[in-house]
Amino acid sequence: MKNRAILGIWDGHDSGAALIKDDKIIIAVNEERYTRRKLEIKFPINSINEILKYVKKNQGEISAVAVSTSDFTKTLTRVIPALKERYYLVRRHKKQPSMTDFLMKIIKYKITQFGSNYLTRLISGIIIKKKLRLLGLNNKKVYFVDHHQCHAEAAARTSGFKEAVIITIDGLGDGLSGTVSFFSEGRLKRYSSISSLDSVGIYFEFITQIMNFRELEDEGKVMALAGYAYPTDISKNPMKNFFEVRGIQIKGKYSALMMYRKLKNLCFLYPREQFCYLAQQCLEYWVIQLIKNAVKQFKCSNICLSGGIFANIVLNMKIRNIEEVKKCYVFPHMGDGGLGLGAAVALNYRLNKVDSYKFNSLYLGTGYSDSEVIEFLKRYKLNYAKLKNPEKIIADLILKNEIILLFQGRMEYGPRALGNRSIIARPDSPEIKDKLNLIIKKRAWYQPFCPSVLEEDAEKLFIEYDNRTNLFMTMGYKVKKNHVNLMKAVISYDDICRPQFVLPTNGFYYRLLKKIRKKLGFGVILNTSFNIHGFPIVRSPEDAINIFLNTEIKFMLINDFLVKKE
Repeated sequence: MKNRAILGIWDGHDSGAALIKDDKIIIAVNEERYTRRKLEIKFPINSINEILKYVKKNQGEISAVAVSTSDFTKTLTRVIPALKERYYLVRRHKKQPSMTDFLMKIIKYKITQFGSNYLTRLISGIIIKKKLRLLGLNNKKVYFVDHHQCHAEAAARTSGFKEAVIITIDGLGDGLSGTVSFFSEGRLKRYSSISSLDSVGIYFEFITQIMNFRELEDEGKVMALAGYAYPTDISKNPMKNFFEVRGIQIKGKYSALMMYRKLKNLCFLYPREQFCYLAQQCLEYWVIQLIKNAVKQFKCSNICLSGGIFANIVLNMKIRNIEEVKKCYVFPHMGDGGLGLGAAVALNYRLNKVDSYKFNSLYLGTGYSDSEVIEFLKRYKLNYAKLKNPEKIIADLILKNEIILLFQGRMEYGPRALGNRSIIARPDSPEIKDKLNLIIKKRAWYQPFCPSVLEEDAEKLFIEYDNRTNLFMTMGYKVKKNHVNLMKAVISYDDICRPQFVLPTNGFYYRLLKKIRKKLGFGVILNTSFNIHGFPIVRSPEDAINIFLNTEIKFMLINDFLVKKE
């Protein structure tokens, strides 16, 4: 197996694929970027084809295929893809729900306790192998990896920690909603499995749905709205007893249906901001209790987090600031979109004993040469010029209140834009923030944007800075009072933001921030993903050009070519 590659696949919510070879992550992409359907649920044909191009070009060979999740629910949707397609359309508010959809959802929550078994693995294996054969991958052995094992392995083995407590929490997968494991000397051992019947992830999905947001997608809106409510003591929170933390276990008080009804009744009694606050407060209360208990039990102050719940950057911030926690790492593609890579990592350890990976960059997707970019620019008859000093010119435009579309190098892996597929602007202009939210991105006014910050300036700007834990925008940080005005466009109501710390290895983006620093005193800009709200981040020059032509933004830098509207 040595020196041969492993393909990892996830074919559910936010499907995708990844390729690893020895101790290197070669490519990792998600299907949404190709189909242009956010959080795509179809089998990742385009993602796998992208990987196969690399394999063919480098005369390599895929030795094995790792696939995440083979429980009853996942196997059923592999057999009948129309089931998950309808659920996808209803969940994304593209189709009106019916009573049948509600009943199917209740049935889903009831059968999720049934994890993987010989029959589900057999059926899923037959279906997956058939799809792989159609892509030219014949006679490849397929291994299934438990859903939460994928989350845990990805977090543990990319963290850089020699020893750590590993926590996974999400809605459900392979019969579970969470796990607690311990990682030491390259070995990962699970000590607690939290049933899908006791899912705080489903609890937060229900909150999102009751608010008429899109579940599995808009949970961040709940978190954002919570910041606009008046504080309430946890002892008076009517949701507090919905779950109980017992050591390193979580136990739910109600069935999914009963919990949904009780939450809906509570929503009727409170303003929406207060309802979101109560939900966020309880989530933090339960998860922090679990983590404190785990840290105490294993006598280890390093923790790794993965699973969709840990997309909640306010929760992550509060976890990081727990007195007993020394270092906290959140796997950057924490949701189900990271399962393909997690499956590959888990299998690589099982077969080849590769126990860790350097994970200093998320630029793991598609890139385009200058000649390819020029071909697209000419096709659309755009005016462009190649810049000799692009960081200076782009910095000057930003400081003149221009918004810039930025398309550089290889696409980022995961849900965050980190300077290669970004929209950037000044960090101190509420007017620019409102224009971006309401006119260009077309999203809710209360959703904050994020800053990209020179790592060397982070300690001066943020309270409780803790040395490079946020290269990938996974944590919340509170801005120091004397710098709030500088960052008015990138903070929430309570002065919290989700920064990206930028290092010299970021190349152009680092040099750009150094230019901005000369004028503003700090290397900081507003950074949001290069997309329209509800659509995936752009992948290709054509995707970028379509947004450029259909928004009011005047400037786009694509590789080193500046494109300007007349």
